[in-house]
Amino acid sequence: MYSWEETRDILNEFIAGLNYEREPLNLYAPITYTLSQSGKRVRPVLAVMVYNMYNDNVQKALYPAVAMETYHNHTLVHDDVMDCADIRRGQPTVCAKWGNTKAILSGDTMLLLAYEFMSHVADDKLRAAMELLTNTAKEVCDGQQYDIEFETRQEVCEQEYIEMIRLKTSVLIAACMKLGGLLAGANESDLKNLYAYGETMGLAFQLQDDLLDVYGDTSVFGKKIGGDIRCNKKTFLLIKAMELATEEQRAQMHEWMNNPNCDTDAKVEFFTSLYNTLGVKAVCEERIAKLFAKCDEYIECVSVPAEKKVELKRFVNSLLNRSL
Repeated sequence: MYSWEETRDILNEFIAGLNYEREPLNLYAPITYTLSQSGKRVRPVLAVMVYNMYNDNVQKALYPAVAMETYHNHTLVHDDVMDCADIRRGQPTVCAKWGNTKAILSGDTMLLLAYEFMSHVADDKLRAAMELLTNTAKEVCDGQQYDIEFETRQEVCEQEYIEMIRLKTSVLIAACMKLGGLLAGANESDLKNLYAYGETMGLAFQLQDDLLDVYGDTSVFGKKIGGDIRCNKKTFLLIKAMELATEEQRAQMHEWMNNPNCDTDAKVEFFTSLYNTLGVKAVCEERIAKLFAKCDEYIECVSVPAEKKVELKRFVNSLLNRSL
C-alpha cells in the first residue's frame, strides 16, 4: 500500500508528464499554472488510494484520477471568476493573472481535458466512469447555483446549506472514492459505503473551509481570510450566528450585509468578533468531529482487510487536522 504522500508524488509526476499543450499558448498556460499548484491533491489521491486498497498496480487509476482533479480545478477557475477572487492556494488566481475572459475559456478547456483523460478507462468500465463524472458535474453546478442564490437571500436554514455543500463539494469527493472502487472491481456494497464515506467527509471538509475562512492563516490556507464574509456567503458559521444572535445582533448583521459600500475589513472584524461572542466556532468544530466519526463507520463496512485501510485513514486524519 502506498502512503498518501507517495500517492500524491506519483500523481504529481504523472501530471507533470502530461503533454496537452498546443497553440494558442495563452489558452493552455493558465491550465499548466493551475494544475501545477498541487497541494495535497485530495480528490485524485483518494481515488488512487481506494483503488490501491484492492489492487497494487495503481497505473490504471492515474488517468481517471487526474480527470477528476482536472475537473475540480476547472470548477475552481470558474468559481474564482464568479467570486472575483484574487488568491488561490497562496498564488494569484487565473482571473487575476490573465483576466476573466481567458479564465473562462481555459476553464472550459479543462472540462474537456477531464473527459479526454477519463476516456482512458478500460471499455468495460468506461460508461460507468463517464456517467459518474457527468452526474457529479451536474450536481456540482446545482450546488454552485444554490450558493449564488443564497448570497442574495436574507435567511438560509441549516438544512438548505448542508444540501448546498453536499452538492457543491461532497459529491465530487464521494465520486472520487467510488471511482477508485469502480475501477478496481469493488462490489456494490463497497461502492455504496465508499461513496457515503466521501460524501460525509466532504461535508466535514467544507465546514472546515468555513472555519478556515475566518480563523485560518492565509499563508497556510492559501486564500484571503474573510472572503466569505466579504461576499455575504451563507456559511455554517453565519447561519449558526443568525440562530444564536439577539434581535439587536441580527439587525447589526443585516446592516453590514446590506451595505455594499462598507469597509470590508471592518465587516470581517465585526463578524469575527460576533462569532467569538456567540461561540459558533466551537459548534462548527463539534459538527466536524461528528462527521469524521461517521466516516469511520462507513469505512469499517468496506470489505477489504483492516491493514489495507490504514493509509487511507491516516490521510483523512491529516485532512481533519488542517491548521487553523
